[in-house]
Amino acid sequence: MADEFETIAKLLRPLTRGAPEALDLLDDAAVLPSRPGFDLVLTKDAMVEGVHFLPTDPLDLVARKLLRTNLSDLAAKGAEPFGYLLATAWRESDGWAEREAFAKGLAEDGEAFDLRLLGGDTVSTSGPLLVSATLLGWVPSGGMIRRDGAKAGDLVLVTGHIGDGWLSLQAALGRVGDPEGELLERYRLPQPRVGMRRALNLANAAADISDGLLADVGHVARASGLKAVVDLQCIPRSLIGGVWSDGKVERLLALATGGDDYELVCAVSPENLQAFGDLTGDIPFAVVGHFEAGEGVEARFFGDVVPVERPGWRHGGFED
Repeated sequence: MADEFETIAKLLRPLTRGAPEALDLLDDAAVLPSRPGFDLVLTKDAMVEGVHFLPTDPLDLVARKLLRTNLSDLAAKGAEPFGYLLATAWRESDGWAEREAFAKGLAEDGEAFDLRLLGGDTVSTSGPLLVSATLLGWVPSGGMIRRDGAKAGDLVLVTGHIGDGWLSLQAALGRVGDPEGELLERYRLPQPRVGMRRALNLANAAADISDGLLADVGHVARASGLKAVVDLQCIPRSLIGGVWSDGKVERLLALATGGDDYELVCAVSPENLQAFGDLTGDIPFAVVGHFEAGEGVEARFFGDVVPVERPGWRHGGFED
């Protein structure tokens, strides 16, 4: 088995990218000075082999997915990514090659998203591989985009394409054809919408879509004391998603509840829609519904209410 201290010295210390806050990973803690005029935003996600990634997934991609799922949470808050704390529980079979591959993925996305490792822990387990990261980001003081700010009359906006994450998992499990491997790539390597920070200044509320569009817009609605109405026919789909769904309501519902999209769902007032769009750059978005008085989530298909048994994923099954 690879030595813990050798792992830190050779694989993890370079991931600090020279950040003085990390203290060269020679201490049991990091020191993060305050940044005048900013609030520190923290988020944490864990991933377990066989639950959040497949046992056959390359470990460099597992590492990148770990960072990106957390980055998606920061993106929904309008936060500028800064650094992260890492915890790994290695399998007994994991040696130097596995750890090196994992560190390679962290290094690649550390550079891509300007992240530095600040500290953490590494242990071993007799069970499946477990990895966890706590990401830190900065927002101007009082400027974090929360879930509880939606207002009646606000539009429900989503970025990107909805349902590709779920379709990608189906492809990885052999349930949907993917001859070019395009879907599998989307499952393994989500694209966090960190470029939405300026546009989110015009949003009243936001969340990232990890559990499923209906589940996550439901989180916003519940926090805001409102009802969210989603028009399934308006859900933006990729070419693959569009062909697969073929306009069938039950398939559109599957895309809207599957999860793992790591897109953003936002509440934006109609008068801010044009300005919001001007700030999204090349990130596509679509209006898929609205918020109104009431509670819960209502799915509609060309005006008809569609029964929803499970709005999204939750650990141990689907969200009730």
